[in-house]
Amino acid sequence: MRFETQAVHAGAEPDAETGALSPPLHLATTFRHGPAGERQAGYEYVRESNPTQTRLETALASLEQGRAALAFASGMAAMNALLESLPAGSHVLLPSDCYTGLRELAREFLPQRGLEASAVDMGDLKAVAAALRPNTRCVWLETPSNPLLQVADIGAIADLAHRHGAIVACDNTFATPALQQPLALGADVVMHSMTKYFGGHSDVMGGALVFGRSDELHEAVFHRRHITGAVLSPFNAWLILRGLRSLPARMAWHCANARRIAAFLAAHPRVAAVHYPGLASHPGHAIAARQMRDFGAMLSFQPHAGRDAALAVAGKLKLVTNATSLGGCESLIEHRASIEGPHPVSPPDLLRLSVGVEHVDDLIADLEQALS
Repeated sequence: MRFETQAVHAGAEPDAETGALSPPLHLATTFRHGPAGERQAGYEYVRESNPTQTRLETALASLEQGRAALAFASGMAAMNALLESLPAGSHVLLPSDCYTGLRELAREFLPQRGLEASAVDMGDLKAVAAALRPNTRCVWLETPSNPLLQVADIGAIADLAHRHGAIVACDNTFATPALQQPLALGADVVMHSMTKYFGGHSDVMGGALVFGRSDELHEAVFHRRHITGAVLSPFNAWLILRGLRSLPARMAWHCANARRIAAFLAAHPRVAAVHYPGLASHPGHAIAARQMRDFGAMLSFQPHAGRDAALAVAGKLKLVTNATSLGGCESLIEHRASIEGPHPVSPPDLLRLSVGVEHVDDLIADLEQALS
């Protein structure tokens, strides 16, 4: 079955009781059981599981070609649950370019749990091999990365990590399974911020982990979610299920727009650099072309003349909105360093652009007037 068909039908079987084609929304927080706790329909309490979440997790596992999935209240909750389920004393290898929340998690909180973390350029396989330690238990990938859109070779890094006894977890938020399926390329776990393209309309928060195997790690993370309570609400699960049905169509339009905009920016005399793996000039273009179906709708660029020029461009935009997040129908831009908190690492002149599904000519016209 092709991906587009899976996205429409996974987790969306007609309701057995009513025949409804829209998945039912179960808001119950508790479920009837027998006097000795015998479960009559497989559910006990919403913090452990609920029928709407089960449908979503079934769909996620299907779309990522995984064996099991777990939904969380946010992408950060999913990241944290996985990393905190590693044995104490473990080392985690992170990308040098990665989401700020992950960097802050590694800097502030993982040491409190007895975990070490260090960063390396995931585009340099020799550097990755050299950065692996005897206690490395997880190699975390973002590809394409946030916000520089760097590309990592998932299969090659998985080979290195597995020979070392480490798992590979891949943040697939930017690509989505519509464009890239890391488990099929050798990763062990895939993470999503479902707030982004899965929801698709800037109105729902959620996170997910999809596992290539139903093993001890999956069970450990499931138990941690149950006890610590970072669960997804049933309504959010229902909204994300609805978003999955249109994911392939939205991603096709997003990507088509992004390719046009990246080419426009790359040719503009007032733009110094464009970071987009769909450009032949991108250092990771060949790898991205091999492991992705398309190049995504996220890009970043650096105008000439530095930080002030970047802020001026962002301030002049009329159709593209200055806002954090990505993956919605509307195009968003942000001066990344300004929103990275007290420890910014992004270049001071970098603007990150989430390309929406507006008409591309209108978006280009807005960027043109802002750059002029």
